[in-house]
Amino acid sequence: MPSALALRMAAFYGAYFTVAGIYLPFWPVWLAHREMNPTEIGVLLAVGSIVKIVANLFFARIADRTGRTKLVVIGLGVASTLTLAAFGVVSGFAAFLLLSLLVGAVFSPMMPLGESITLRQARAGRIDYGRVRLWGSITFMVITVIAGWLIGLYGAGVIHVLVVAAAIATFLTTLSLPADAGRMAAPRKGAALALARHPSFLLFLLAASAAQASHAVYYGFSALHWRASGLSETVIGLLWAEGVIAEILLFAVGARVTARIGPAALLALAGAAGLLRWGVSAETTALWVLAIVQLLHAVTFGAAHLAAMAFLTRAVPDNLSATAQSLYAGMVSGVAFGMAMPLSGWLYGQTGGGAFYLPVALSLLAMLAALALRRRWDGGVLLKEAD
Repeated sequence: MPSALALRMAAFYGAYFTVAGIYLPFWPVWLAHREMNPTEIGVLLAVGSIVKIVANLFFARIADRTGRTKLVVIGLGVASTLTLAAFGVVSGFAAFLLLSLLVGAVFSPMMPLGESITLRQARAGRIDYGRVRLWGSITFMVITVIAGWLIGLYGAGVIHVLVVAAAIATFLTTLSLPADAGRMAAPRKGAALALARHPSFLLFLLAASAAQASHAVYYGFSALHWRASGLSETVIGLLWAEGVIAEILLFAVGARVTARIGPAALLALAGAAGLLRWGVSAETTALWVLAIVQLLHAVTFGAAHLAAMAFLTRAVPDNLSATAQSLYAGMVSGVAFGMAMPLSGWLYGQTGGGAFYLPVALSLLAMLAALALRRRWDGGVLLKEAD
């Protein structure tokens, strides 16, 4: 029976990924419904990704310096709800651009800050991180299907209503997050910079970013590639669902897997699995083969994410937790994907399925960096003098 704390944390992940499960696939549809053209939609989606890199670090520094992570997350929940709601009362590209910048600035930082709270609870032995986090994946998968059905029933206008309702639910779950355990000692001056420049932390960022960015072709172009090969939308949806289900199953036993293998070795394993998964994806679209390699999503994504969270739990002092989480999130979702996605699009346009050789290269980089991390890092805190 899950503890009350685990249920409250799972509710936060579920609500946050409900917003993501509607916003990521369907927000462009709503923007088109509001008469934005494809170029304008591309700009509106891009600005949020750019600004969140700076915003993540800004709010993380506030959380680490004040020791009030929960309060910062609650404030971001309020701001996210109001900003998303404001889309319904304005019109025109300029207004949408401003609001898109604000959404990137206030919604994205909620997750790395929430993760820092979760990891502190996991470090204290109060929850199992994987079993809490899996509810985000479950919710994302389910809500995407439900939202698509509702859009078909009521039209694209319902997308904004769903997003705002999910944002309200997310804010409400922030109120039940565990309280901060008193104000921690502020990190010494320059500690954050010392962490960011630490060789082991840099190797970790390189390995984790490369492992996650190896999914850029998959996220952006696998559906187009598989559809062009004759697979139906239903089959493609089932292939994606299979990957998420495999990821959920790994999260359910994540604590045991991470404890047995260790963060650095698990990251290396994610890279090795990527060599196989993306190499096969580059060479064939045979359904039975894809159905087998999609199971590797549990390793290429799930194991890489579990390894990253375990490394941050073990290697980073508590009073730099939010900063480290935000550096990781900014590197993965901002810098790494920001570079990999346009290159993936160009390669897909030039070579079709050959674009999957970019993920092969990124997976090799992830594996080599993780192996170097395993040799260098002793498994302990990187900056014992951070206080």
